[in-house]
Amino acid sequence: MFRPSLLAASLLFTAVAMTVAESQPVGHRVQVHGMQMYYEVSGTGDPIVVLHGSYMNIPTMGGIIPKLAQTHRVYALELQGHGRTTDIDRPIIPENLADDVATFMDSAGLAKADVFGYSLGAMTGLQLAIRHPARVNKLIMAAGAYDASGRQPEFQAMIPKMTVEMFVDMPFAAEYRKLAPNPNGFPELVRKMINGLKEPMAWEEDVKKLKTPVLVIAGDADGFTLEHQVSLFRLLGGGVMGDQGKPLPASRLAILPATAHTAVITQVDLLSAIIEPFLEGATPKGMFQTGSR
Repeated sequence: MFRPSLLAASLLFTAVAMTVAESQPVGHRVQVHGMQMYYEVSGTGDPIVVLHGSYMNIPTMGGIIPKLAQTHRVYALELQGHGRTTDIDRPIIPENLADDVATFMDSAGLAKADVFGYSLGAMTGLQLAIRHPARVNKLIMAAGAYDASGRQPEFQAMIPKMTVEMFVDMPFAAEYRKLAPNPNGFPELVRKMINGLKEPMAWEEDVKKLKTPVLVIAGDADGFTLEHQVSLFRLLGGGVMGDQGKPLPASRLAILPATAHTAVITQVDLLSAIIEPFLEGATPKGMFQTGSR
């Protein structure tokens, strides 16, 4: 009598175990432009590439990766000189990193994917959409920018005063040493990151030409001004009046309240509630709207 029940239970257990196994991140390394790039794959569904911020790695991205893995096949990368990815003799700037991501996608067999980028990863994602538009389905830019002029005045004033010594005792220096192939390489990473902040960043004309739908997410106390985020949204075709019987623009803008730059990535449930409808193409139903594109 109970053998079919045992069989059913066994099959159920196997299915659950397989689902859990598929959701657990699996680490890989691949050769990209002379460096060993580390990445992790987790979840099932449509592919999304996740790009971390400056001085970060996959673990310090926190809960957003496992949250996305509940509904997507997540490819989380560690960029040049960060986490377990080796460094090479080359500036760390979004243009170079975007080319790395495109090459990674070739190696992973990803013809096209959605992209979520935070901070440096957001700028990298934007450059990926600019330089390799066929590779990006939809782009989520969290706490990013398109022009150096958008920096908060306090942030801009700080850049010329930055030194390597200012960073070596910060918490992310200890995090770096836990994972880095060269535990003594942190000062060189800092030097490159400081130099990267001094590189020109003026991508307005490129942004105007983008056809990729972009979700712009920023904190209301972010490192880039609110005016800059609105300007970016307008360049992408946003800022029009709805309720006119016309489809809304493909790109979207979300400003998180009481949120500084480093707090943007910590609000996982709020981010998910904004990101998932964007990726699905769903819109809130208004009096004169149907609620979907």
